[in-house]
Amino acid sequence: MPQGNIYDPAIETMPRQEREAYQSKLLRSLVRHSYDHAPGWKKRLDQAGVRPSHIRTIRDLERIPIIRKNDMIQLQREMPPLGGLLAAPPEKVERISVAPGPIYLPFIRADAWASAKAYYGLGFRPGDKALNTFSYMYMASWVTDACMRTLGVAIVPTGVGNTELQGQIMRELQVAGFCGTPSFLLTIIKKAEELGYNFKRDFKLRAAMLTAEKFTPAVKKALKEYGLTCQDLYGTAEGHVAFECEYTNGYHMLDECLWEIVEPKTGRPLGPGEQGELVGTSLNYRGFPLLRFGTGDLAYYIDDSCPCGRTSYRIGPLLGRVEDTVKVRGAWVFPRQVEEVMAKFPQVSRFQAVISRTQNRDVFTMKVETQDTAGKDNLRTAIAEGIQDLCRLKVDKIDFVASGTIPADRKAMVDERVWE
Repeated sequence: MPQGNIYDPAIETMPRQEREAYQSKLLRSLVRHSYDHAPGWKKRLDQAGVRPSHIRTIRDLERIPIIRKNDMIQLQREMPPLGGLLAAPPEKVERISVAPGPIYLPFIRADAWASAKAYYGLGFRPGDKALNTFSYMYMASWVTDACMRTLGVAIVPTGVGNTELQGQIMRELQVAGFCGTPSFLLTIIKKAEELGYNFKRDFKLRAAMLTAEKFTPAVKKALKEYGLTCQDLYGTAEGHVAFECEYTNGYHMLDECLWEIVEPKTGRPLGPGEQGELVGTSLNYRGFPLLRFGTGDLAYYIDDSCPCGRTSYRIGPLLGRVEDTVKVRGAWVFPRQVEEVMAKFPQVSRFQAVISRTQNRDVFTMKVETQDTAGKDNLRTAIAEGIQDLCRLKVDKIDFVASGTIPADRKAMVDERVWE
């Protein structure tokens, strides 16, 4: 039975030695299941000289090679459609998300149960109504949907945009929970105020699952002024999750998700306080398992106790990216994607994608040098459509600049955002 903000006290407060035994048991089962039912995983493990019998405890995890997004793209091209990574009957797949790359991610509802503990820790309760503002094109929305159903929370699927309507729905349905980006929640609140509402008086919002962008101190302070709990959730499109408790002193690792901090080049596990790449293995994701998924995020882990009573390790604040991939308005954008689009336009001599931030919103600008001055309007439209089709992200501005403005040794994409 839940106690306070802890959904499963027996698991979440267990002594660490017991947790290691619990996770080791789940890991052995997952590796054996992956090897026996997913030919892509059998191939990867065989190539690494790893057999399921070699993985006895979580300390053996480092024997498995890290899998990254580029690996998944290559596997899915070699063994279409899902790279041989599906370890469940095809009829168990409810939906397939198309992530940038493209990477195809099947969603199996039974795999998402463990993350419900994180949502409970963020304040969602049975009988609540929650606005889900994530696009249903992406995995985050489906995992959120599944976790809310597990908790007995009624989901109101609104998706992105329509700020005024979102506020109306939130007020008229007396919605208690919000799922989306911090900046979008603040935008809805500001719009409600513009329309003459008093947020604290007229709205019943109590809990928020905030993720998919950096939760800046400025936005956090603004939301707190409205009496909202400002706990953050860290998640990947592939299903790995960690969350802040009410003490907001790091992201608690789910007991069913093994997180490692590793040296990026070697994959060697690092100790508490050492900075490295965050690598996740969701022990409950048996239908589409990802063993040692390299997130590309830099962080460190904390091993001291937390006043909330949970005994799991915690992930410290994210420190940046291993590579220069950038998250814009909740979506990852790869430099090579921008290059792939722009390679279709021989009239473009140089280009650069610039990510900036204005009024708590990410701004995506393409700077372009071209000699074809007569066809700029058509070129602008074609570039915008190409970026949106491949990156699933709208370009805010396309600026045609004078020849020589963009350096010859420029990066394809630069992040100029300043987080305050």
